[in-house]
Amino acid sequence: MAILSEYEEQPESIKKPFNAVLDTADPLKFLEKAFDFVAKETDLFKKESVVKEVNGLVRSVKEKVDGEEKKRKENTNGGGLKVESKRVKEESSSSKSVEVVKDQKMEEVKEDDDNKGLRAPNKGNGQDMEKYSWVQSLQEVTVTVPIPQGTKSRFIACDIKKNHLKVGLKGQPPILEGDFYKPVKVDDCFWSLEDQNAISILLTKQDQMEWWKCLVKGEPEIDTQKVEPESSKLGDLDPETRSTVEKMMFDQRQKQMGKPTSDEMQKEDILKKFMSEHPEMDFSRAKIN
Repeated sequence: MAILSEYEEQPESIKKPFNAVLDTADPLKFLEKAFDFVAKETDLFKKESVVKEVNGLVRSVKEKVDGEEKKRKENTNGGGLKVESKRVKEESSSSKSVEVVKDQKMEEVKEDDDNKGLRAPNKGNGQDMEKYSWVQSLQEVTVTVPIPQGTKSRFIACDIKKNHLKVGLKGQPPILEGDFYKPVKVDDCFWSLEDQNAISILLTKQDQMEWWKCLVKGEPEIDTQKVEPESSKLGDLDPETRSTVEKMMFDQRQKQMGKPTSDEMQKEDILKKFMSEHPEMDFSRAKIN
């Protein structure tokens, strides 16, 4: 009797084992039986949070499986995935670079079309060519032609005419030859040897109210709307010339901003004044030419 009284009854859960066979072709059926067993034998499915808890469990197991699979692939490929990823990134970066260059070239072509192939002037409002360079003010043009160091002035050949320039070294083909963009005042032109390594030519324009687009005809032209004259030199001009230059500079800035020039503004003011003086007239079709 003592033996029977000391016997402890095992928990009810242990008395009811779960019997089910896992079919790898249909694992969800096994889970369904497992959930049915748990629902009958426990209060788990009476909890409001059961769905959330079960989903969290499934998500945790899924993340664990994915992590193990990723490690297995990395070990199998010996880092091949990283190499492939790097290659893809490089190709993507290269593709983006090509697109940027392509877009940049399209913008350059567009700008070139808008300016009809005109070049931007250098800092001296002229151009830097392969064998020489030139700069200008409204009154003068200065040309610089590099020559071998140590050249003496007696070896220089420079012929300046009203519409033509020819310069170089004696006994050799001219370094620069061509017809001027506009005529010059020959008597006010001269050349000099600078540091025995360059010929400097000063040309005085006949028309001192116009910017040259090129030094000699046939070479690329600059966009004179981008010329920026030094304002400090305006004080050296006579009042009439200075007024004209300031007007040109103002009109140039207005055109660059797409705004009306001084002449167009004056015409608009005249039209507005006339309209105010004649309210009985119809100006709906009036245009400023």
